[in-house]
Amino acid sequence: MCRMAAIKSKHPVSPALTLRMMLAMQKGHDNSGFAMVMQDLGGAFAEFKKFPLLSMACSSAGLERAEEILETMGFSPKFDYQPDVVNDPALDFKRMPHYVFRNYRYPEPLNVYHEHPTPEQKKLLLDTRLKLRKALSHENQGYVYSFWPDVLTLKEIGDPRDIGTYFQLWNEDHWLQARVISAQCRQNTNYKIVRYAAHPFFLEGYTLMGNGENTFYQKNKEFQQHLHSSYIGFESDTQCFLYTLHYVCEQLHWPLEYFKHVITPLTFEEMNDRADGETLRRIRQSLMHLEINGPNTVVFVLPDNRMGVVADAKKLRPYVIGRDDDMVVSASEVCGVNMVIPQRDTERDIYPGERETVVVNNALEVERWNQ
Repeated sequence: MCRMAAIKSKHPVSPALTLRMMLAMQKGHDNSGFAMVMQDLGGAFAEFKKFPLLSMACSSAGLERAEEILETMGFSPKFDYQPDVVNDPALDFKRMPHYVFRNYRYPEPLNVYHEHPTPEQKKLLLDTRLKLRKALSHENQGYVYSFWPDVLTLKEIGDPRDIGTYFQLWNEDHWLQARVISAQCRQNTNYKIVRYAAHPFFLEGYTLMGNGENTFYQKNKEFQQHLHSSYIGFESDTQCFLYTLHYVCEQLHWPLEYFKHVITPLTFEEMNDRADGETLRRIRQSLMHLEINGPNTVVFVLPDNRMGVVADAKKLRPYVIGRDDDMVVSASEVCGVNMVIPQRDTERDIYPGERETVVVNNALEVERWNQ
């Protein structure tokens, strides 16, 4: 069973906190990998929040190819962060020759900066990431995880302790800081182990990770492949959850509340007792191929940096949310939360139920929405 950890903080914090949480939950993962998505960045990237940030691991040939593509498309480098690494051959993970965390200026005429990308900028960033991914897929030249303002993604295969040591992430004064961090240990268990398969997954401002299994994976996949150009890969069944979240909120423009109704709908009998029953019936009938099945807990971050948690109707994957005045911390096990905020009021801890969506807003208030 995978182990997840997520932090939403008033102030930028280091990835060291998520690594410590994973260490506390060590018995629940197998050292096959560590991945994280950092959003609302501080530290080295605090002054470049509006500039698209490319997160990529690649070979020398892949780096040259990616730079050629970006230059041809009109992107120009703004800020290049070079990770300070520990080159110890004894470290147990499958390192890549190059790690790129680089901000770019938009090409003209889109070289105008707002708090959030415009629709034209969003399309350009998505198309560019897909183009880079396809170009670098040959001969294992590289992996492009995200290309989005104020978002940094790292995915690695190996021992999380050694991955943290290599990138010096155990240092709480590290240059990498963020107010929102989603992280997970343990690589794919049902499919081939590849970097793209590591949770969390990111798409156009949406981040999602999951703990469990989706036995409706094939049904989800076959339906989603025809919905959007970015619904690709399917290296993990949890990617389907991200694509559904993106489809409901970004493509259909429905309120977030309906995400839960799509993936784990109420029974038809329960719908009959509700004023919105006809709407819910139509949702279930039209999007039945996006339903999930199996034990799951899903953690997501929205483009506005709100964080949410939903559990499947069986509620067989535990998850706990704790908080103090400065941050909200959640994890697959309570010992993970204890590692970061041990002095909190545990009476306020939340264990998300099978029929609710828990949302942490940007004031760090925890909202609980019944389905």
